[in-house]
Amino acid sequence: MPTRRKVNSVRVVLLVVVCLLIITGLGSIFVVKTGLSSTGNGDKEVVFTIENNESFDSVLENLKKENLIANASVAKLYAKASHNTNFVAGTFELDNGMSVKDILSTIQDSTKLKKDALVLKIPEGKWAKEIAAEISNLYDGKYSSEEILNQWNDISYIQTLAKDYSFLNVDDLNNSNYKVKLEGYLFPDTYFLEKDDSLDDITRVLLDRFDVMYKENKKSFDKSDLSIHQIISLASVVQFEASEPGDMATIAGVFYNRLDQDMKLQSSVTVCYALYDDFNDPKDCETNPEIDSPYNTYLHEGLPIGPILNPGDEAVKAVLNPEKTDYLFFAADIYGDGKVYYSKTYEEHQQICEKLGLNL
Repeated sequence: MPTRRKVNSVRVVLLVVVCLLIITGLGSIFVVKTGLSSTGNGDKEVVFTIENNESFDSVLENLKKENLIANASVAKLYAKASHNTNFVAGTFELDNGMSVKDILSTIQDSTKLKKDALVLKIPEGKWAKEIAAEISNLYDGKYSSEEILNQWNDISYIQTLAKDYSFLNVDDLNNSNYKVKLEGYLFPDTYFLEKDDSLDDITRVLLDRFDVMYKENKKSFDKSDLSIHQIISLASVVQFEASEPGDMATIAGVFYNRLDQDMKLQSSVTVCYALYDDFNDPKDCETNPEIDSPYNTYLHEGLPIGPILNPGDEAVKAVLNPEKTDYLFFAADIYGDGKVYYSKTYEEHQQICEKLGLNL
């Protein structure tokens, strides 16, 4: 049972925070309560790294970016009032069910550092075969790339996974034309794996992260006219096409406009994936629009038959919330700074491509 002194100490800390908030105009007691509470129910786990010599402000901002705290300013005031501004550089396992007090307590405790973990970093836009190769290297060849890809292509295994992951539709994934059946669902993030993890363990860690994203955006998924698999397929194209996240919603809007007008997507990045093992240079995608593949959106109407890479959170959200414009064409300066140029007519598009030295 807490002593009266401890209870009074907590009350004093909260009172100081409230007073500081009122004085600085940051809000009311409601802001304090929400700012110090957990941001979720613990269903989202985050591997959080604090760099050497990183400032406390930077740590709090990164916690806010990961949606582990609701308000960096409130957390900072609480930390100062409770003398909790110390922290340890290293990697911690946190989750969105932790309060500000819990998080601050954890990151200043060196015994809570995550040790002996294998770090798997999956950037946005990686192909499944690249992820498989990374996993194989990480485990020093314990699992070969071929073995990993075979598991991700095993429909019986996928049927087992689908019982636990509602976003996996076996009918959508049971297609012999797919390069990798789980392409698109291996969510980009930094993962800390264990040395004795099985391939099933590793796969489920990646799918667990996808599930967090899916649940966070489920209302938008449900409202869409596209299936989950179609959304991820389009998001993968948007991810590949956009050099900057700021272009994603606009590019997604262009593709929706083309689909609405029964125009072929004609996305060169789908040619990249159609080339697959023969893809070596972005120029190859521009010069091979006739390659015979169900992924090739120059030859086939609608979306590619499946995802062409593993898209990140921003690309998925762009497809779920596209920017509405009248644009029907865009071209990226792939030989320059990657800037994307948009146009409403084919004539405008031709002029842009000629200036950029792109083949139509």
